[in-house]
Amino acid sequence: MDTGLFEALPDALLIVDAEGRILRANANAHRLFGHSEGSLVGLAVEALMPETARGRHREHRMAYAAAPRVRPMGAGGMALVGQRRNGEQFPVEIALAPLAAAGEFEQFLASVRDISETLRARQALERARYDRVIADLGQEALEARSPDAFLERLPHVLSESFDEGVHVALWLRGANEGPRWVSSSSGAGHEIDAGLPSRFVTHEFRVFNLDNGDRHTIGLVSAVAGCRACALAPLLDRNNLTGALIAWSVEPSRFDHDAQHLLQSSATLVSAVLQRSRTEAQLAHAQRLDSLGQLTGGIAHDFNNLLTVMSGSLQLLAAEHDGTPGSNALIESALRAARRGADLTDKLLSFGRRKQLRPAAIDAARLLEDIRVLLQRTLSDNVQLDVIVPMGLPPTFADAGQLDSALVNLALNARDAMPDGGSITLSVKEHWVPPGGTLAGLAPAHYIAYSVADTGTGMPPDIVARAIEPFFTTKGGRGSGLGLSMVYGFVQQSGGGMTIDSTAGVGTRVSLYLPVAREVLAHRPSSGVPVASAHAARALIVEDDAEVRAIASAFVRSLGYDIVAVPDYDAAVAQLARDRGAFDVVFSDLMLGGGPDGAALAALVRERWPAIGVVVTSGHAHGLEGEQPYEILPKPYDREQLAAALSRCRRSSTAT
Repeated sequence: MDTGLFEALPDALLIVDAEGRILRANANAHRLFGHSEGSLVGLAVEALMPETARGRHREHRMAYAAAPRVRPMGAGGMALVGQRRNGEQFPVEIALAPLAAAGEFEQFLASVRDISETLRARQALERARYDRVIADLGQEALEARSPDAFLERLPHVLSESFDEGVHVALWLRGANEGPRWVSSSSGAGHEIDAGLPSRFVTHEFRVFNLDNGDRHTIGLVSAVAGCRACALAPLLDRNNLTGALIAWSVEPSRFDHDAQHLLQSSATLVSAVLQRSRTEAQLAHAQRLDSLGQLTGGIAHDFNNLLTVMSGSLQLLAAEHDGTPGSNALIESALRAARRGADLTDKLLSFGRRKQLRPAAIDAARLLEDIRVLLQRTLSDNVQLDVIVPMGLPPTFADAGQLDSALVNLALNARDAMPDGGSITLSVKEHWVPPGGTLAGLAPAHYIAYSVADTGTGMPPDIVARAIEPFFTTKGGRGSGLGLSMVYGFVQQSGGGMTIDSTAGVGTRVSLYLPVAREVLAHRPSSGVPVASAHAARALIVEDDAEVRAIASAFVRSLGYDIVAVPDYDAAVAQLARDRGAFDVVFSDLMLGGGPDGAALAALVRERWPAIGVVVTSGHAHGLEGEQPYEILPKPYDREQLAAALSRCRRSSTAT
């Protein structure tokens, strides 16, 4: 080769023999590799590259010598690296050409070019393209008609963003319905085994080079033809692994830093989309339940007024026809129906969080022991009951009667879910919700968790989603559909929460989270006071519903009271002022039309006429939460319950 031309060309030029020895090198080659003039001659060409690449290069060089041709290297996706004398490495492109010597190709010309600046510019363009892909995906996520539509497109968009030969799949960890896959490619030879990721996807980004033994180590590839590299970006929701974004390539070094950044950013975007979707679903569910609660609370109030009229009228008829066998039987049957109606509205009030609760400190061990004794008499022989209570649990702050009823209800549901027998486990433990934690909508605090687990038929996700809706039942005509609704309303009103974990064919676990008691509260004594005659005492009855007012008046009059009945707050205050408080008791409904309510009237009476006893009645107890300085009587009530309440409030007012 002409010496002038050899030195004049701007690239580093090397002439190498078939054994890989450098026969000649121009000045540019010495400057590029950091060697002094003439010191490259005689060196093996492998001395100009990193030690880790030398063995592989010898194999390529020998294969090239056997079939020499003009060949560019490093201009495509393959990265070639040169090494200077001081150990510094840099990217290069190489052009190879055979040189004929005595009719045979015994020498080869290598033209070497430092592409550091070119590579940096190329990487900048690639990075800008990837950033644009992420920006476009973010905008698409905001505008997508549904999260599923966005997730279906994502793998295809990412696959097209990479070079040819890269495939992308989205794996979402399933709960009850199993894992879900969305892939950019389909057909034989392009699917990752759907059963494998659950065994090796971690919380960290990982890249596998399958040429270096990772294929054997992790067993990732089942039928991915030609797959030589794989990258996995986890999908996280508050540090919980919910899935992964997986990319695989036919090239061993496809996933450089920028490609990894694209995958990680895409995984973060997918996690945000999934989290937003779950949050929106939870909010919609909570709003629907709250609306149902308000509706059922209102219905229960009106229905209890009707039941009060029906039950009161029947009781008055029973008093008039006492001793008439046929009439008594009919009246008693109607009264039983009215009581069942009252039980139904009581459950509706529990769901609507409008039932009056009497929270107190509860010993979990004693409560579950009482329930165990009750259930052992109720459950069939083919159902095993286990109760697990650790030592040293702090007391729970809740209504003992309602908690007892809720746990028994859950246990009976569990029994019904095991027609062929099985086991029920009642357990209790402490649970802390840290700041920023999320569980059943609970505020950060200290809770006691009561759980009822069974080995029954379980429920699919769509049934679990509706399980606490009132009147929804899977028992056909055997259930009212209010059991879980009542339990849910009770725990919500108690400041707690409820979770349902169920798998079809495996079983169900329902957990109730209730606050820990901070102090033991003193509560009213039992309401079991015998009926007593009032002997010419005076009562002011305040009720806005005329029919209910008539029944209340008849009841109170039958107890020996002289009565005055008025429809609202203003009329009651005027009557009290006119008679200068000459009443022994005020019996008022809570809801009094559009004016001030019965609670306001009771407060006024306690302030201006403290000697008058006060009983407040209501079709629901919304607005009567906590301890009150007056008697509370839920509707519908019977004559004995009313008499006991009037007697208690009169004794209380006399004591003050």
